[in-house]
Amino acid sequence: MRTIDWVDGAIELVDQTRLPDECVTVRITTVDELIGAIRRLAVRGAPALGVAGALGVVLAGGDHDAIARLRAARPTAVNLGWGVDQAAAWLAQGREAVLATALRIRDEDIAACVAMGERGADLLAPAETTGRLRIMTICNTGALAAVERGTALGVVQTLHERGRLAEVLALETRPLLQGARLTCWELGRMGARHRLVTDGAGPYLLAGGGIDAVLIGADRIAANGDTANKIGSYALALGAARAGVPFFVVAPETTIDFATPSGEHIEIEDRGPEEVVTVRGVRVAPEGTGAVNPAFDVTPHDLITAIITDKRVIRP
Repeated sequence: MRTIDWVDGAIELVDQTRLPDECVTVRITTVDELIGAIRRLAVRGAPALGVAGALGVVLAGGDHDAIARLRAARPTAVNLGWGVDQAAAWLAQGREAVLATALRIRDEDIAACVAMGERGADLLAPAETTGRLRIMTICNTGALAAVERGTALGVVQTLHERGRLAEVLALETRPLLQGARLTCWELGRMGARHRLVTDGAGPYLLAGGGIDAVLIGADRIAANGDTANKIGSYALALGAARAGVPFFVVAPETTIDFATPSGEHIEIEDRGPEEVVTVRGVRVAPEGTGAVNPAFDVTPHDLITAIITDKRVIRP
């Protein structure tokens, strides 16, 4: 199964808002439909957004206003704008050239996820060692965040396939529960042992011992190695540093933004109060309650053991 693909002249993608209750594929034929899907998180995850951005340019044709609106649909994830720019650079050569570029980006993302999985598994569990690892992760970084396999969860999948995975502790990831809804769904499909953990319990469990590594993804990596990822990642990094647990960021090279000097220059998306004061449409706070809802936080590079990309291992 692919999270996103080009099929018979349109984008087809898994509607992640419907999981885990049902796995539904929706067909996108206009840029406005794609922007709506991105904003409501029907498609999400840095690599998947890069592919969505490139394919969206095919739908846009020569409509530069639509392309600009697509590029700005989510401000924190660098891959969306990157994918749009890569495809838009071929507009003068015609639609077929744009489509060929978008499909190349799709195929390169698949290859990158395989490479990240292998490089990460080699780093965490070298062939000359034995034993199985307990991994903690946050949000969703599997195939649903890419086209196939994924980033941090792609490493987990490779460890599982090699018989080196003991268990995954997946943080639920408030407020939209991507860990509970999506990561646990993917881990179940791959047959990997896993348990769900509340966000606030993560650092405490790290302090208690028994966790071999924390693996997260990234939506943007600044030039100095600071990383923006799902809110709660920074707390895990602090907990891991205190407990002496290695903390790894797994992301493709395309997520590194050399135009952003450091984490303080990353724009953090605030998604408004509704996602916090309600849970899946059910109100959990009194009427009139406001909320602060940053979708991401920034982990400073000095808390990161290594950044694992499809090309290399970076040790900030």
